[in-house]
Amino acid sequence: MTALRLEALNHGDLIFGGPGRSIDGLFAVSELEIEVLAANYTKPANEKIPETNVRKLALGETSADFETPTHPLDKPFRKGDDDKRVEGPSSYLVDGKMETAWAPDRGIGRRNAPGEVVVHFKEPLTLTEGEQLRFTLRFKHSGKDAHGRDTQLLGRFRVALTAAADAAASKISTAARLALAVPAAARTPEQHAALFAAWRASVAEFAETNAAIEKLWAGYPTEDTTLLTLGERVADDTRGTFILERGAWDKPKTRVAPGTPAFLHARRPELAAEPDRLAFAHWLVDRRSPTAARVEVNRVWQALFGAGLIETSEDFGVRANAPAQPEVFDWLAVDFMDRGWSQKQLIRTIVTSATYRQSSVITPELQERDPKNRLLARGPRFRADAEVIRDIALRTSGLLTEKVGGPSIFPPVPESLFASSFIPVDFWKTATDAERYRRSLYVFRRRSMPDPVLSSFDAPNGDSACAARPRSNTPLAALAALNEIVFVEAAQALALRILREGGATEAARAAYGFRLCTARPARPDEIAEVVAVLKIPRQRVAEGWISAREVAFGDAAKLPELPAGVTPVDVAAWTVAARVLLNLDETLTKS
Repeated sequence: MTALRLEALNHGDLIFGGPGRSIDGLFAVSELEIEVLAANYTKPANEKIPETNVRKLALGETSADFETPTHPLDKPFRKGDDDKRVEGPSSYLVDGKMETAWAPDRGIGRRNAPGEVVVHFKEPLTLTEGEQLRFTLRFKHSGKDAHGRDTQLLGRFRVALTAAADAAASKISTAARLALAVPAAARTPEQHAALFAAWRASVAEFAETNAAIEKLWAGYPTEDTTLLTLGERVADDTRGTFILERGAWDKPKTRVAPGTPAFLHARRPELAAEPDRLAFAHWLVDRRSPTAARVEVNRVWQALFGAGLIETSEDFGVRANAPAQPEVFDWLAVDFMDRGWSQKQLIRTIVTSATYRQSSVITPELQERDPKNRLLARGPRFRADAEVIRDIALRTSGLLTEKVGGPSIFPPVPESLFASSFIPVDFWKTATDAERYRRSLYVFRRRSMPDPVLSSFDAPNGDSACAARPRSNTPLAALAALNEIVFVEAAQALALRILREGGATEAARAAYGFRLCTARPARPDEIAEVVAVLKIPRQRVAEGWISAREVAFGDAAKLPELPAGVTPVDVAAWTVAARVLLNLDETLTKS
């Protein structure tokens, strides 16, 4: 053998298709080592014992289908300003230095393509009976992130040996050569594009066009954020599904093929040629399907009424209760399909109905006859979901940021939350300024660690799907709504809003704050109660028990511009009253 070829290959499971595992789908191989293991080689039981009967091969010239000039390590992977590691051509693969690495990068838009490098042995190699080759790739050009987000590992590769004396990497791109191995009729658009690009680059008459294309590639747009999407696996990568012997995961018995239950409707013949997942999706939403439209109608009904027409949203099987209103259920499901599966039309139909627009007030007679409102004799009334409660506080106080889209935000959380984490949580950069008050839709959550504020209001974690949330009524919810940072800041902002917009008298301000929180006018006795609440913090400030600035603004050094005639004592008193208003049952309840 005279040389070895290392191919970096793409795969759909890698970021941007690979061939590497970095944030851009690239890689950097620091060093390649090839050793001959003698026929009598045995692996030492203890790693501290040196290996014997191992011979390291001297490696010589290298060539690659694409060579990158030497450049410093990119910023995401650097371990400081004095990091001496560099990336560059294929010769770095065998120079014996861990500070250099082979890292081909064709540039934005073209970098996620297969590539190859050919490495010659300094002396031709002949193996005798029983000898083996050990092939080692060393990676020392990743970053220091404990979560593996700045890795530069090679995601998928293939190795081959040759006896040719003049072996070298092909000048035709690896993507084009792989495409040539596929019959023309079976090639994908990407493979046709790779072939055309390789042919175009070899034609002298295309020089001007090629230069113009290169200029366009230089202006290829970069993405600020990326999103992983589920794709259909190619046939070679499709995992087999088996009937397991007595359910044991390591005892597969009979292989089964994708299909649908025979007792239900069959797949339409015109969909037989589609990929299995797409064909299954069409089968699920077929008008003959008894389930898909009903599940979606039940989900929307549950969100609007607090409970679905079928209470067991997660189970539509034989163990589920019968729907309370079967005719309504069937009619809405058919109408939902007739209107093109439009959720907006479905919601409009429900919320404009006389049933939904009923009063939520309950009488003793109705409480006795229908405590769960399964007969829909009154309007829905239930505590809002966790995310809605947070958004209510932010909207009412005027803090809510209306920005749409973009990355998630990290909410303020107790430092002790990460004390038992197996790896350092160094990525949690608590949001500041307006980003801090974005809708709960954008709040970042770790899969097994739900946000402590939202979990107090029964928000689930991400370990499994949740079809219906339980609603508890515990002191933890009250403590969170009174004392968690986001609600305290909302109360401080609401106090300032009331003082700026509510009028000149305490009664007018109380009425304004009550209407902001409950969406109805306050009764005289309710206004009197709110005004009475103000006396307690004023007295405690006057006696020196609490600091007006700390209660009103959190940070005593930050004093915002106050309305004319308003003092920090006024803001502190109204902050306490705002906490009460934001925690009223009517504020947190949909009715």
